[in-house]
Amino acid sequence: MRKFVFNLRLFFESARLSYIALFRWLRPGTYAASKIIMPLADIMFFTFIGIYANGVEAAPFYVIGNAMHLAAINGIYGVTMSVGGDRWEGTLPYLFGVPGSRLFTFLGRAFFHLLDGSLNVIIGLLLGWLIWQLDFSQANLLLLGAAIATATIATCGMGLALGALGLVTVNIMFINNLFFFLLLIFAGANVPIEQFPNWMQTISQFIPLTRSIAAARLIINGAHLADVQSMLLVELLIGAAYALLGFIIFRTFEYQARLRGTLEAI
Repeated sequence: MRKFVFNLRLFFESARLSYIALFRWLRPGTYAASKIIMPLADIMFFTFIGIYANGVEAAPFYVIGNAMHLAAINGIYGVTMSVGGDRWEGTLPYLFGVPGSRLFTFLGRAFFHLLDGSLNVIIGLLLGWLIWQLDFSQANLLLLGAAIATATIATCGMGLALGALGLVTVNIMFINNLFFFLLLIFAGANVPIEQFPNWMQTISQFIPLTRSIAAARLIINGAHLADVQSMLLVELLIGAAYALLGFIIFRTFEYQARLRGTLEAI
């Protein structure tokens, strides 16, 4: 029991410190602006293109898809920088020297990004309500909140895997950008999945956001738990699979680093 309490404390402390360290260069005003300007620009860009192509009645499709995709900002960029930052800032020796659970420490890097990423999505949906009168009258808001949390958890799982790759490569920003925009393309944020070629539809089934975006659209249109629960459960499993992959890479890096006596490369 004492060991579990220690690991739980380690989880929250490492989560808090890694999040603070990641944003140590931001002023509160800059951070607040990033929560408004970036989501607004992202959603407006794709929604106005969608309106031009398909009419104003298509606006909810693009608003919901791009608002949900905002979870990837924290899930991909934030989590990756939190995990990989230990190597870049030279703090890996302290991390590996802590006599606690590596799993708790590793997963803790994503905790505050789950909260922050969910906030991104909520702000995006609120902007859709303010600007395009996105209608929530039929939506079960608790169920919509579950879809938002699911999207954020799944993207953070992918972020943990990409962050672990950051321990073994110097090209992590290229990888981050690649996967961020792959999610934008393949997850159905701006193009219905059924309009994709078969090979794209196959890829879309193995990435985060595909099912949570579809579930959010259904929920806002009045769907109930029974209609979306399988989609959300599969999305969580996909996120867990990516997180597990990331932890395996993380532990492999630690083993090889100890074996070779270096934390610079495997």
